[in-house]
Amino acid sequence: MKNKVSIVLFIVLFGSCAQKPKQKASEKVENYKIVLGKVSKSSVFEEAGKSVWGGTLTKGEDGLYHIFYSRWPKEIGWEWVNYSEIAHATATSPFGPFSFQDVALGDRGKKFWDGATTHNPTILKFKGKYYLYYMGNTGNKEIVSTPGNPKLNWEHRNNQRIGVAVADSPNGPWKRFDTPVLDITHGDDKAYDALMTSNPSVCEMPDGKILMVYKAVGKAFKLPAGGPVVHMVAIADSPTGPFKKYPDPIFVFEGETFPAEDPYIWYQDGKYRAIVKRMKHEGNKRLFSLVHYESEDGIKWDKAKYFEVSDRTVTWEDRTRTKFNHLERPQVFMENGAPVALLCAADTIDVNNVRHSFNIQIPLQITKEK
Repeated sequence: MKNKVSIVLFIVLFGSCAQKPKQKASEKVENYKIVLGKVSKSSVFEEAGKSVWGGTLTKGEDGLYHIFYSRWPKEIGWEWVNYSEIAHATATSPFGPFSFQDVALGDRGKKFWDGATTHNPTILKFKGKYYLYYMGNTGNKEIVSTPGNPKLNWEHRNNQRIGVAVADSPNGPWKRFDTPVLDITHGDDKAYDALMTSNPSVCEMPDGKILMVYKAVGKAFKLPAGGPVVHMVAIADSPTGPFKKYPDPIFVFEGETFPAEDPYIWYQDGKYRAIVKRMKHEGNKRLFSLVHYESEDGIKWDKAKYFEVSDRTVTWEDRTRTKFNHLERPQVFMENGAPVALLCAADTIDVNNVRHSFNIQIPLQITKEK
């Protein structure tokens, strides 16, 4: 029988990744059903002249809500892989409206491993400090796309590595490092992450360690694309590493070489949980959705009982509905231990095949199911 979780039970349900979980193993709660609530038309964050992608949210000691997101000039096309920067905006509500403040992690020169591009951030508050994880790369900065005709600069794509920046406040300043926090596996061309590492998601474990799930691309398939594209696990004693990698890929489907992307992970009620972008293949088509995984130890992951979260359809407060071309980069925002919003990258594509992208903040409705 279905049971809607009260506000009090929300606090039990979804502890923030940024807070040390206090549950004992015996307090395990098995099944959660995640439903997207109705969205205000004002809960869409976009910037004139910019492609906006993703968004990760935290609340600062100043009482403001701080969003960190990827952006790049729309006029150059879908050039996220070599012209993205991570920007910072604030609001008085987790549902906006947000106002641009500054560039948190920008271009700092091709000589740095992350000097040309910073992208796909996720933020963790840990022991009074803020840790901003991201993908960074460097390369020739050659623009290969035009609006409506997206292409990849393969040099930048294959130089992707995972970094972390540290600050005492979400207003910065951010300390960046001269090396990635999670590099490729060097000297082993058979490693799943022999070519690139990207798209980190992190969570504090009950013992205070840091769990990371990340996207990896190997060299088993023909370059420059390489592959397969999988997700891997790494664990560290500290938010700044070093991270120990585990050998087996997760979120896998037999016969698929790129089954998932963009996980967001957290720990609550004796289990690790994840919202993941599913990339189901039917012939030459890829069908995108958001799905739900769970894990006992953070290393081995299984489909949750209530697996499907969204087919990319959003219901607005006026009850109209929109099915977006993409609804991905999920990030759960927690406040006082309760889930407040699911932040996602979304887009529309016009008649000229030009993509118009933005961040959307979606209320979460959670039920606990038997």
